[in-house]
Amino acid sequence: MQAWAGARAGAGAVLGLALVGLLWGLNWPAVKFMMTEIPPLTIRAVAFPLAALLLALITRVMGHPLGVPRDERLPLLVTGIFLIFSFNILTSLGQVLVETSKAAIIAYIMPALTAVLAAVFLGERIGRPVVIALLIGMAGLAVLASENFAALVAAPLGPAIMAAAALSWALGNVAVKMRRWRTPPLVMSVWFFVVSSLLTWPLVLVFEPLSAQHWPGAPVLWTFVYHLLGPMVVCYLLWTILLGRLPATVAAIALLTAPVVGVLSSVLLLGDTLTWQKLLSLLMIILSIAMTLAPQWKKPAPVRDGA
Repeated sequence: MQAWAGARAGAGAVLGLALVGLLWGLNWPAVKFMMTEIPPLTIRAVAFPLAALLLALITRVMGHPLGVPRDERLPLLVTGIFLIFSFNILTSLGQVLVETSKAAIIAYIMPALTAVLAAVFLGERIGRPVVIALLIGMAGLAVLASENFAALVAAPLGPAIMAAAALSWALGNVAVKMRRWRTPPLVMSVWFFVVSSLLTWPLVLVFEPLSAQHWPGAPVLWTFVYHLLGPMVVCYLLWTILLGRLPATVAAIALLTAPVVGVLSSVLLLGDTLTWQKLLSLLMIILSIAMTLAPQWKKPAPVRDGA
């Protein structure tokens, strides 16, 4: 009976992470659609504080205090800048300049970059699978670039911004790994969004003044509700709770699912063209993610108090 309950719990966790990958993947076309009526910085400026508020309420209901030890406040600030603020702002700006399906593919060089940065800053060993994964990922980007190399040379800013977003996410993950946090992961997420809110609103007031904006239509507003409740709240809640309880093989489901859903949903919902270069590049990026995580698959799941 106990084994049956454990199997059901494990299946529920797998489904939860699959849901995370699905919601994060669908967020790519959702953000692009919202930008037809809401400027990119404004989307984040409104979503960040609302996500912080909802996650704070959930955190308090779960019995966690929201306080952060004094010695962890500065590291938390820096980590939040890379992991939430910079990544989300850059992905929004990148989608203004490049197709969403292409943006999603570029962004998911994140795991390979994280492995390299972990070797540089944390002294983690880079094994052969990670080196091969990095080469495959870079080759995947080269295939993607070959789709229209002349256009890339003429307008490289969009892809460069997406690559910077991937680098920011990787730096944020390394920052998380650099110390043994006493602050629970969910509480950290709350403050990541608070920090990001405080940094984003001044940018909106300067570059996207509210007086020049108009109230969006119902389809965009409902998409924003999805963006807030799904990718922002549900995903971060499930991710922080489940990640510490599962082996990396299972946790990888979300990372492997998201780019596939992101690309295919952009093709179906936004009309992006699915070229053979995009498809091959996507397959190579997925292989790169799988190989990057492969060395971790042999390790047992970390046990984290309060996760």
